[in-house]
Amino acid sequence: MPDRPVETRAEGRPPRLVALDAFRGITVAAMLLVNDPGSWGHMFHPLEHAAWNGWTPTDLIFPFFLFIVGITTQISIDARRARGDGDVALVRQILRRSALIVAIGLLLSWFPFYTWDSIAGVADPSLAQRLVDRPLHVRIPGILQRIGVVYLGVALIALRTSVRTQIALACGILLAYWAALTLAAVPDTGALGWTVFDHPAATLAAWVDRGMLDWTAAGWGNHIWAETKTWDPEGLLSTIPAIVTAMLGLLAGRWLASGRGLYERIAGLLAVGAILAAAGCMWGWIFPINKNLWTSSFVLLTAGLAAMSLGVCVWVIDALGMRRWAAPFVVFGVNPLLAFAGSEAAARLIYSVVMVPTATGRAPLASAVYRSLYAPWLEPRVASLAFAVSFVLVWLGVLTLLYRRRIFLKV
Repeated sequence: MPDRPVETRAEGRPPRLVALDAFRGITVAAMLLVNDPGSWGHMFHPLEHAAWNGWTPTDLIFPFFLFIVGITTQISIDARRARGDGDVALVRQILRRSALIVAIGLLLSWFPFYTWDSIAGVADPSLAQRLVDRPLHVRIPGILQRIGVVYLGVALIALRTSVRTQIALACGILLAYWAALTLAAVPDTGALGWTVFDHPAATLAAWVDRGMLDWTAAGWGNHIWAETKTWDPEGLLSTIPAIVTAMLGLLAGRWLASGRGLYERIAGLLAVGAILAAAGCMWGWIFPINKNLWTSSFVLLTAGLAAMSLGVCVWVIDALGMRRWAAPFVVFGVNPLLAFAGSEAAARLIYSVVMVPTATGRAPLASAVYRSLYAPWLEPRVASLAFAVSFVLVWLGVLTLLYRRRIFLKV
């Protein structure tokens, strides 16, 4: 027999779906898994991002999380309004929360606040030189930065617009973004977007990133992702359609919080999700599915898959009551900011900053652990995955202790 249903209702509030916490936890745990392998050179293909056009399961993680941001934003606004909060109080909270999320993201990019490796043109840099050099290379875009900006946009939209307006706005943004990236000429070359779409550094989005984030000529450094230096996967222009991903989550949040029966809500998520995913695939024939550019086809595909995945979670956990398997994911899901920020800081330390002696010389702590504990007895890709799973399990242990003590990082 399945466990009893777990849809709960606090006094004066709409039912809380445990599946939503579990689904968010699955995305957070998956993010840690793909971000922290034992070796970046030995990974199973589904755990890697698509090189450019196309997608892998890994490319679903971030849009799934933004979809959930939209859902929880709608639920949070409804709950605060039910408590009597007016628009002024809500806007104040939205601005504060968005600013804090962006600030935490920037601090993570800056961490550990000094340049830990070599500095060009300086043979033996002092601590002061390392401290001064570090801000010149801090990446300004990032995952938390995008989440903060997307939350700000979607929350203000939820506060001020009707469902009909939200649908019209989402359609307008996606169509305008398609036109901008394919039909408009890129200013520095004059080439039409569709003719250079397969060249990452030549797109309109890359031109915007360089113009806004590369301050090298002024002596302030390049603040684009260090792996590319000419475009950023969380760039400025592509953040606009990312807001639509959360807006579609906003509409899903309205549906989940409605008074309809649980099975009707599940059916709605599955049906609309299938339609969106199919529409995204078809749009991808002329506007390729691309996470780095967050193309309109990518928005529809990933939002559709997110809706269907959430629908399955709600059916299994909240309708059938089969929830024991989801307990570890709930632990991740109720403390997502701490899980992500803490793991990112830890990863920076063990992959880059903390060096330890090995038989072949000094190496990052993560590399030394991987080579000594995993690589000797496992096939390289399996060893790399085992290291990543271990990293996730360590954070599961940390978050479980915090969960039992009711310690959560909220902004």
